[in-house]
Amino acid sequence: MVRAGLSTARLVQAGAELADEVGFDQVTVSALARRFDVKVASLYSHVKNSHDLKTRIALLALEELADRGAAALAGRAGRDALTALANVYRDYAREHPGRYAAAQFRLDPQAAAASAGARHSQMTRAILRGYDLAEPDQTHAVRLLGSVFRGYVDLESSGGFSHSAPDSQETWSRILDALDTLLRNWPAP
Repeated sequence: MVRAGLSTARLVQAGAELADEVGFDQVTVSALARRFDVKVASLYSHVKNSHDLKTRIALLALEELADRGAAALAGRAGRDALTALANVYRDYAREHPGRYAAAQFRLDPQAAAASAGARHSQMTRAILRGYDLAEPDQTHAVRLLGSVFRGYVDLESSGGFSHSAPDSQETWSRILDALDTLLRNWPAP
């Protein structure tokens, strides 16, 4: 019999919270069972295995990020939109490090198709419309922005900037200024 109060949604939310506390790599069905003080077998009616649990946490994280991004972009264009979306990713990684890591989890094609991943690309492309980039330059720019946002966040969260001056916020602001300048002056092929 399924323990009262357990549901897939509740387990995924608890798994996301656990990821923020101990790291996404440490999330397993066994760890989640310990959190709820139940036997592992009682969770298998809600999730197939640890990979399924991690996939569901990744989908949750992508959805949360997309919702935050959409709200931040509303009514913004150009540099303001660029900064808003960049800050969504950085702030989310600071607030939810395990979930941010989950958002990088490689999804199988079926899960990827059902994810909010496409919304992230659409938001980035919406920003780029303000810079008047045509294809294939728009795709190059999407990849550039994703690389910079993720790379900076990963380096910062691993302590890469904690012992040096200038302050990482100052660097972040300068990077966003540089990206804005680059996007306004995109090089011709």
